[in-house]
Amino acid sequence: MIKNMRRGRMLAVASVMTAALGVTAACSSGDTSGSTGSSSSSSAAPAEKITLTLQTFGGGTNFGYKAAVEKWNADHPNVQVKYNNLTDSFENVYWPQMLQWLQSGTGAGDVVGIDEGGMGLAKARPQFFTDLGQYGLQSRQSDFPAWKWENGINTEGKLFALGTDVGGMSICYRSDLFKKAGLPTDRDEVSKLWGGGWDAFVKAGQDFQAKVKDAKFVDSINTIYNVVLSQESAKNGNVTYFDKNQQLIVDKNPAVKSAFDFSEKISKAGLTAKMQNFTDPWNTGFVKSQFATLGCPGWMLGVVSGTAGDKFKGKWDVATVPGGGGNWGGSWLAVPKQSKHPKEAAELASYLTSPEAQLLAFKEGGNLPSTIPAQDNPDLQSATNEYFGNAPIGKIFGPSIKSLQPTFLGEKHAQVKREVEQVLTGMDQGSVPYDQAWQKFVEAGQKAAG
Repeated sequence: MIKNMRRGRMLAVASVMTAALGVTAACSSGDTSGSTGSSSSSSAAPAEKITLTLQTFGGGTNFGYKAAVEKWNADHPNVQVKYNNLTDSFENVYWPQMLQWLQSGTGAGDVVGIDEGGMGLAKARPQFFTDLGQYGLQSRQSDFPAWKWENGINTEGKLFALGTDVGGMSICYRSDLFKKAGLPTDRDEVSKLWGGGWDAFVKAGQDFQAKVKDAKFVDSINTIYNVVLSQESAKNGNVTYFDKNQQLIVDKNPAVKSAFDFSEKISKAGLTAKMQNFTDPWNTGFVKSQFATLGCPGWMLGVVSGTAGDKFKGKWDVATVPGGGGNWGGSWLAVPKQSKHPKEAAELASYLTSPEAQLLAFKEGGNLPSTIPAQDNPDLQSATNEYFGNAPIGKIFGPSIKSLQPTFLGEKHAQVKREVEQVLTGMDQGSVPYDQAWQKFVEAGQKAAG
């Protein structure tokens, strides 16, 4: 996720990431800015009250942990959780900063969130993270689909992270703006509107734009690009920028080129608000009604409701996505080795990824559970979302989440993603000419990969 920043800050965090990528020596366990208390870890409950810091990222309701943390704190008076959602931006801010903290041995929380784009690098840095198996968390394996579990195993074969949510896909749309454009507003009819695929989606956008002049059909070229990329990767070996041997394929993977070409198409058609997703202008775009649709993985529902706010409750709705499903997003929780309370932190990570807590997160933010018991829970299958006009999100997302295909993301995925999407934004905003955009896109990826 991307936060609006000056170019200087962008270069600074890129330098941090480059430095952290080069680290091979193990970090010593050190003080953390988030851990307090002097109790050492033991099999018994701590005799003195301690505080664990939970660090995550994301817009809106982000990980959906407000209710889950409140329940934990009520049930664990001697182990309290301080929840810090640090930034909207994973690739540009959170992950470079986290890598710096992990490298220095100080600053990281006791439990930290890691987006799918950072997991390749995290798996290859076992010196940064606690072996959760030593606290008995190998027993959780049967809770998760094999791919979600296996991505939490590092290169030394140790469990270091537990899965939070999975992606899934839909389209969020403003029913009031659709009405203004003379388009269907009922979610089933809207789904039929682009049931023919992405070309039908473009046609709907052109019809919308012909009638509505003060808003654009699509929020951001980056958002649509990622939706299409997630779909196309499933048709092309479930890879994006890197193959499974960690070789860069940004210029060879048909999935990347297809997603790029469609992004160029909607940009040339004048359907985008020319924003970059997860920036301050994008956040403002919600409250100023500057766009009518955006691609919505399950977790995006919480971003929309949390960013747009109560004023737009009932005006946003959810329809199926053109072109079938897709798996964009999903995160994991890990315990840095620098935590002073690794046992309690491991217990917290296990709780937050439990079926119970995942259902709380789903209710709070729309985050689709990764645990099999939560996916099978009748409460999920029958769930509706009041903010989105009581949309039956259980029916919209539920049937597809068990069949989601994992996408392989290379060790340097996050930094490549950040740089190529800067080119996409430049193309959409006019600073990168269309006839030069693909070449600059490829060159940006190659430079970022090193």
